[in-house]
Amino acid sequence: MRPRRRDWLAGAAAALLGARRVRAEAETVYRRGNDADPETLDPHKSSTVAEAHILRDLFEGLLTYDNRGAIVPGAAESWQVSDDALTYSFRLRADGRWSNGDPVAAEDFVHALRRILSPATAAKYAEVLYPLRNAAAVNRGAMPPEALGVSAPDARSLVVALEKPTPYLLELLTHQTSMPLHRPSLERYGERFTRPGNLVSNGPYRLEELVPNDRITLSRNPHFRDAARIAIPRVAFVPAPDQSSAVRRYAAGELDSLSDLPGDQMASLKARFGDQVVLGPALGVLALAVNTRKKPFDDARLRRALSLVIDRDYLAEAIWGGTMAPAFSLCPPGLDHYRDPPEIEGARSLPIDNEAQAARLLEEAGFGPGGRPLVVEYRFNTSDNNRNTAVAIADMWRGLGIETRFVYTDAKTHFAHLRDGGDFDVARMSWLADYSDPQNFLFLLKTGNDGLNSGRYANPAYDALLSEADGERDLGRRTDLLFRAETVALAELPWIPLLHYRSKALISPRLKGYTANLRNVAPTRFLRLEA
Repeated sequence: MRPRRRDWLAGAAAALLGARRVRAEAETVYRRGNDADPETLDPHKSSTVAEAHILRDLFEGLLTYDNRGAIVPGAAESWQVSDDALTYSFRLRADGRWSNGDPVAAEDFVHALRRILSPATAAKYAEVLYPLRNAAAVNRGAMPPEALGVSAPDARSLVVALEKPTPYLLELLTHQTSMPLHRPSLERYGERFTRPGNLVSNGPYRLEELVPNDRITLSRNPHFRDAARIAIPRVAFVPAPDQSSAVRRYAAGELDSLSDLPGDQMASLKARFGDQVVLGPALGVLALAVNTRKKPFDDARLRRALSLVIDRDYLAEAIWGGTMAPAFSLCPPGLDHYRDPPEIEGARSLPIDNEAQAARLLEEAGFGPGGRPLVVEYRFNTSDNNRNTAVAIADMWRGLGIETRFVYTDAKTHFAHLRDGGDFDVARMSWLADYSDPQNFLFLLKTGNDGLNSGRYANPAYDALLSEADGERDLGRRTDLLFRAETVALAELPWIPLLHYRSKALISPRLKGYTANLRNVAPTRFLRLEA
């Protein structure tokens, strides 16, 4: 039978409409300004916020975050905790799938956790997983990977055993260090497993395109359990280290959001974009790491002098436009399992009132009017805010007769130089908490944590306090021990705290679902774009 003309027209119209929908969806791309170009997409070798934003879309841990920063079930649908809080038993979802359709199995997590802690991986972030039983020994090569406290009784059951109770464990399992890996792909491609066409991920998105210094494009993972509810089919992460340029691209409609803004332009940005400028809380610190393995910077008196004359209020308001808070401690206020942190010397004085004390300390260290002039090489990763901060601090130090020389590179090069043990005098460091606990800041300065403790600070008393806190089940006593450890660090200043973070973003009116939150996370799967 020949179709009637009306039926044929109706069918043709439906087909055309469907084709238009498919084409429109394919053309819908969330152009997401990211802090920097990632150094790697290997979850076990990553260490920056820019990488974390991308990996959060590609992979899913046992638990994950929603767009309000709340911890929600991820690859695991449920879990149980033993009475002694040393064993966590997770039940994986039956519908968990890799982007190639393979089922996500408990063994994928076991293999991944063994890999990141294997000495051969040389993971800079491995120490964050030391709460797992035997993790430190495995990472040192003293025990085989099979000794790690993770096991898979069956395909959907994962058991995690701990060295000691860890209040922040569930939040830790949202982190990229705890992500699973697709073992067949890793075995087939080796280090090339992160390339487009090779990377198999278990999160809401899969890797489509990687153009260095231009964009990383992800597309919706059709095998993800909630794929039908993901409103944004494609997201392009665009590196935006030059914030002024990024703002211009945003204004031109080339970007739909920016994850950082030039602080010295905040007043004009608010006047120009109104409520598209979104400020929120954050758990992070911006500091100057000092190379304590190098003379004369191994002298705590010199480090104290450098800190005393820094006007943090000026940095926060004049340079960062009120988008940062002055930092007089390493740990920011508001952390779980802590109290108000201790403060650095001179925190309650004006910097001008600290100049005489700073000059005395410098002279005791052999510099100043009675000694040789001090020359400081200041390294930082390039951005408007970072450059302006460096210039302002150099001007503050000039009053003590200190000459400051700048070395600046892109973020990828800067952080790789520091992680790999490169030489420096002082260097910009930033840290955003992986979990809301003081340990996540204080462990940075622990002896042997070379990937993050760039200045190689080593203090047995500090290490002992952290170790004792790790084994303490009483949360009140644990708080006291961590407070004492931070007091030691602030007296010696291997990191000179400058500012505590606040999140600051530009959000297009057509991007919906973004909510500023303490953990500064915004997984793309919870967002949507309007025409």
